[in-house]
Amino acid sequence: MNTGFYEDLDTNFEQALLLANKTFSHKELVDMLKCGNIPQKQIASLKFDYVKTKDDAGCLINNLTGCDGKIREAAALTINRLIKESEEAADLFCSYPKIFADATIDINANICRLNVESACILKYDNDFAIKYSEAIISFISEAFKELDSFVFRDKKYVINKQLFKLYWCLETLKNYYDIIRPDILSDILTKASGVQEYTIREKTAEIVCRSDKFPNLKEKLMNDENYYVKAVFLNH
Repeated sequence: MNTGFYEDLDTNFEQALLLANKTFSHKELVDMLKCGNIPQKQIASLKFDYVKTKDDAGCLINNLTGCDGKIREAAALTINRLIKESEEAADLFCSYPKIFADATIDINANICRLNVESACILKYDNDFAIKYSEAIISFISEAFKELDSFVFRDKKYVINKQLFKLYWCLETLKNYYDIIRPDILSDILTKASGVQEYTIREKTAEIVCRSDKFPNLKEKLMNDENYYVKAVFLNH
């Protein structure tokens, strides 16, 4: 499988430009997604026209994680578009809750955002919703565990990586909170409300706003020292 770039930067740019301006058949796009190099997979992901079979969906899903960031972002963008355009496509993508969960905590915020939105659309499928939310809860548990184990000597980027993961998992829970077991959700929100990074508390407030089951947390966050956390309730 050819997964790299062309031989040099100039050639790579020229070939990528040619690919972007060329029209491909659906079969050609499928073949490029399966066996192409990085520019070919990126362009094929962006140009992918429809999803009507499990193989079609698999081609895109297999490029959503574990490959170059340009490919992942292109795949995330196209999957999001196809899910919105077609119920048939959405049904096919429902078979991949774990991959969507993994993509939700990508290092690229644009990819995270696209996959959170896609997962929210696919929530209608009960099996997808359960498996996806279980994976997200697992990620949250891992993030809390890692954050609790850090000491002041740890490098800041290591800590920020876990905060970034937690942020996007909480963003997901804004739309999945109603299917999370109440005691598990309460534990997550209680811990998140005490995290020093204000963006985590802000996301927690956004979830608390959507439920009437956490009056104590609501009062705590309404009186938070950070303006943006308190502002969640002013704008709700």
